Amino acid sequence: MKLLEERIRRDGQVRPGEILKVDSFLNHQLDVELLSEIGKEFYRSYRDDGITKILTIEASGIAIACLTALQFHVPALFAKKAKSKNLDGELYMSTVSSYTYGKDYTVTLSKKFLHEGDRVLLVDDFLAVGKAMRGLLDICSQAGAEVAGIGIAIEKGFQSGGRELREKGYRVTSLAIIDEMREDGELRFRAQG
Repeated sequence: MKLLEERIRRDGQVRPGEILKVDSFLNHQLDVELLSEIGKEFYRSYRDDGITKILTIEASGIAIACLTALQFHVPALFAKKAKSKNLDGELYMSTVSSYTYGKDYTVTLSKKFLHEGDRVLLVDDFLAVGKAMRGLLDICSQAGAEVAGIGIAIEKGFQSGGRELREKGYRVTSLAIIDEMREDGELRFRAQG
């Protein structure tokens, strides 16, 4: 998605530790028009796949999930990173290690929202080593839901997550894949057809 690549080049900031800050448009301050285009692109890719739910992990994936769900006319769900007092009933749970924060979270999703027979599109802002996606895949497995695909705004193609998920047979649609990210700010995107 050239629009996203151009925005990353213009406003993204490369930080030490292979961190790409896109907080001015994707995961702190939100460019809703860009997010809408991301949702439309995921819809174009998966519109014939019988999607019944869009699932992400809080917090950065929620906006993408909402604008994607709007295109599909289905609910957006998000796994919560902290158990709150207002979560009631039975929960699906999975442990996820955060690349960005360097810590583990137990993510939860109420069993009343995801069921056997659901066809799920998983979405997130970033895919690096794939730990968040593995947690969401685990939750879908617990529910008996089928994962129709994985939609990622920005994939760090130089890390293992996307390759491993594709090798396991998952359909991964990444709108911008970065193959090289240098500390001087230089980015090299993978050509996509």
